[in-house]
Amino acid sequence: MQPSSRSAPAAAQATSAGLPGWTLAAVEGLFALPFNDLLARAYQVHAAHHERNAVQLSTLLSIKTGGCPEDCAYCPQAARYHTGVPNEAMLPLGEVAAAAAAAKAAGATRFCMGAAWRGPKDRDLEPVLAMVREVKALGLESCATLGMLKDGQAEALKRAGLDYYNHNLDTAPEFYGEIITTREYRDRLETLVRVRGAGIKVCCGGIVGMGESRAERAGLIAQLANLDPYPESVPINNLVQVEGTPLYGTESIDPLEFVRTVAVARITMPRATVRLSAGRRELGDGIQALCFFAGANSIFYGDKLLTTGNPDVEADRALFRRLGLTALEAGDRTTT
Repeated sequence: MQPSSRSAPAAAQATSAGLPGWTLAAVEGLFALPFNDLLARAYQVHAAHHERNAVQLSTLLSIKTGGCPEDCAYCPQAARYHTGVPNEAMLPLGEVAAAAAAAKAAGATRFCMGAAWRGPKDRDLEPVLAMVREVKALGLESCATLGMLKDGQAEALKRAGLDYYNHNLDTAPEFYGEIITTREYRDRLETLVRVRGAGIKVCCGGIVGMGESRAERAGLIAQLANLDPYPESVPINNLVQVEGTPLYGTESIDPLEFVRTVAVARITMPRATVRLSAGRRELGDGIQALCFFAGANSIFYGDKLLTTGNPDVEADRALFRRLGLTALEAGDRTTT
């Protein structure tokens, strides 16, 4: 599969006057640095812009699971794959509010809600707006990932109090067609434009370990870093392989290459919150520790991410104690 000709012009969406652009060659040059030099540079950038040894905690809840019509090759919620994930109705408001309250009690400061849609119909959006209002009433930051948005939907989410909207680019445009054919790269960029236009903060990152090359990982980071402005929140996902999806059996990424990706994201997007997202359990404590040194300063907190496993709360608390890390008390915080 090859990406369509419409999927390539992401860089043209990106850099504005006065903002330095990150060329693909420059990002590839970062990836090629000796490992220790790369991490040292990333840590210096991180320390200049963020509280050292402080990590923001987010919790993610699937409010509508399964039955998605898209063909994302990594996703167990796609209806066309046989993964054992059922097509469920949307959760009731009370259940979502209770989950948000439990997340706050466990130390999370941001509550994220995900729905397995190509994009919400207006009738689907109404109950989500009520969920956002409930999350905000608890004093939590709110985030939603609902797929592609139509005109007016981002504005409705903003009026309800949504702080962040997650819509990942997933990978570089050159590799995108190998992973997804049911939507184009430009579709993702257009949703990000709607989110920005509504005044909602952008949460946008990608997935590594899908069989992409280092150059394609660099391409993803370049795309993100050249968005104008770059995302406030950048989740870096390590592919969790689920039997029944096309990517099941893909050779796993070298864990040190994952750390490199985090470090390059930190250097190119110095003020962003860089979040370790899916696949932390597979990385193990040692690699996560390197990721924190490389500039990761947020995690998803709780034993489940949508449909895949995640380290439980006690495991994360124990890791934080061993590393001398503390949880941020109120959202993303920078020193400059």
